[in-house]
Parts: sequence; structure tokens; C-alpha cells
Amino acid sequence: MKDEVIYLDYLATTPCDPAVMEAMLPWFTQHPANAGSLHLPGRQAEEAVERARDMLAEALSVSPQELTWTSGATEANNLAIKGAARFLKEQGDGRRRIITVATEHRCVLETVRSLEREGFEPVILPVEPDGRLLPERLAEALATPTLLVSIMAANNETGVVQDLGRLMPLVKQAGALLHVDMAQMFARLPCPLEGVDLASFSAHKMYGPKGIGALYVRRRPRVRLVPLLSGGGQERGLRSGTLPVPLTIGMGMAARLVMEHREAEAERLADLRERLWQGMRQLFPAARCNGASAPRLPGVLNVCLSAGLEARQVMATVPGVAFSSGSACSAASGAPSYVLKAMGLTDAEARRSLRLSVGRFTSAGDVECAVARFGRGLAGR
Repeated sequence: MKDEVIYLDYLATTPCDPAVMEAMLPWFTQHPANAGSLHLPGRQAEEAVERARDMLAEALSVSPQELTWTSGATEANNLAIKGAARFLKEQGDGRRRIITVATEHRCVLETVRSLEREGFEPVILPVEPDGRLLPERLAEALATPTLLVSIMAANNETGVVQDLGRLMPLVKQAGALLHVDMAQMFARLPCPLEGVDLASFSAHKMYGPKGIGALYVRRRPRVRLVPLLSGGGQERGLRSGTLPVPLTIGMGMAARLVMEHREAEAERLADLRERLWQGMRQLFPAARCNGASAPRLPGVLNVCLSAGLEARQVMATVPGVAFSSGSACSAASGAPSYVLKAMGLTDAEARRSLRLSVGRFTSAGDVECAVARFGRGLAGR
């Protein structure tokens, strides 16, 4: 462990589980056929894709026909929001309001904002200091006829879990569609889809491979979408493109493993998070936990350090620990986290906040060693 980097960035991406790798490997080498081909190897590939779809559907307690493969959650979010809005507009629906939340993943925020050019009305709702959306604020926004509401189940920077049990009935009562980004939620907590019209998932957030995701599209009553891609009509015409057979198999296996281990893992990760938090508090007595008063994903800790310590400086002085200051998608910009700013943090506070996340392959020893490395690195500043 002395020379290894300790990985505490499970919200950015999870390591691929060895069992997932084992399931995928033959389909990279021994079985290379296109799942759309009609010969025997092609039919075998198609059967493997459908078995993987069945595995994911079983994990989510939905029909396999309600799942569409995508390249990841970004594509799934785009397809859900743009596809639903455009279809209803084509059908003569006069509603134009699309509601989302200020702490959503950037791909959702940019998707909603982009639809303004097509005549839709984007509404970005603020959150409370704990990161949650007030039901009263959503109800007020829904007073204007609304086409669709998009709410992330669990935040990708703070782990804050939205109260969908209170928010969902408001959306249903208003007659709007509800889209939920469940990319971060699925591997850590149950994801009930009752009342949800559209939901996005990503394999690399659940110990599967990068480059594959899925969109849940409710069938009864049926939700219809306009496809984003033109092509060969794969995925019942909803998402054209040659299916990456090994990746679909990997996502199916990853989903099965999640269901086998999620409950026990959640308890263990909550304990590791508490150990990590206590260790960081000893090093930084003035530190505070962002979103601490809200329900959060187990294993996720977002820490605001005391004045004088910026996250990027800490990264430079503690190279033996892999962590981040916010979303990996926004890291290159160097700007303070818009999620934390939406929760009321100043630019300076956001810049000195660390995102730490543990997962399936993190041990108690890893946490202990990581805290020690933080202490040594910052003592030498």
C-alpha cells in the first residue's frame, strides 16, 4: 500500500468488478459478431444482449422492453428530455415549461437550456443549503402547465438524496412527465421506479464498463420519445447504432452484482465514510461537511476545509490519494463547483471543498492510510 495511490473518487467512476470483466472478455475475442447480423454468431450475440437486458430489468423490477441501451447517462438524459419534449410538441401539446434543479449534472442543465432555442421554457429551481429541493418550491413552479420535470435522485458531488417520495406526487398531480437521473443512486441505494416516467443509468457508476448506459422508458401508460440519432433502427428505432455487445453484457452483470451486495455494501460504506470524516476532522477541526443535514449516499463525503486551504493545493501536496474537488466533467475548467455555490457556499468555500467517495474495493486500512497521507502531506506545506 505504501507506493499505491488510494482511490477515493468512486463518484467519478468505479473500478470494473473482476466478475464483470470475466463476463465481457469472451465477447471481445471469441465471439466478435454484430448483434444485428442474421447468421448464427450474430443471433448468439443478440441473445447475449437480451440476457443482459433481462438482468438489468430484473434488478430494476421493470420489463426488459422498457430499457434502451445508450452510451451512458449523458446520452440517456439527453434522449429522455429532448426526446419527450419534442414528441409532445409534435403531437400538438401546448405546454412548454421544463423544470429542473440548479444542482443537476451539467448534461441535464445544458439539455434543458438548449431546448429554449426550440421554444421551450427552461426553469431552473434553487435548492436549500442542505442541497435539497423544497416541495413547496416545486409546487409553485408547477402552477404553470409543465411538460416535464427532471430531478437527480442523488447528487454527483455531495451525495445528497432528493426526497422523491414528496416531489413525485406533485409532478404526477400536475400531469407532467418525471425524469430521474439515477446514475449515482443505483449502486448504493434502492431505486424504485413506481411513478417515474423516464430514468437514466450508467454502467461505470455501478462497477461496470465505461461507454454503456441505459434509459428506462415507461410503457404503461406509454411514454414516447423522438430519437436523437438517425440510423439503422436498432433498439426498436429509439437509439440507432451498432450495439457494443461486451459492454451490454458487462452492464447486465454489474446490475446483478449490485443487487447481490448493495444492502451489505451500504452499511459498510456508511461506516467507512464515518471513519474518514472523523479522521479528516482530527486533521482539520474547522472543517465542515457539505450537505450533512440531508440524507446522503453511503460512502460519500464532501468536506469544506478551513480558510487558507484550496482543494487543488491539497491535491498537489497529497498525490498518494485520488480524490476531487467536484464533478470530473467540470474539473478542467478550474471554476468553483456550481453545485456547492447553489447550496449557498461562496466561491472561496467551494474552492476549498474536497469530494471524497469510497466504494466496493475500499478497505478500512485504505481509509486509515489516506487520512495519514493527508496529515503528512499538509504538514509539509
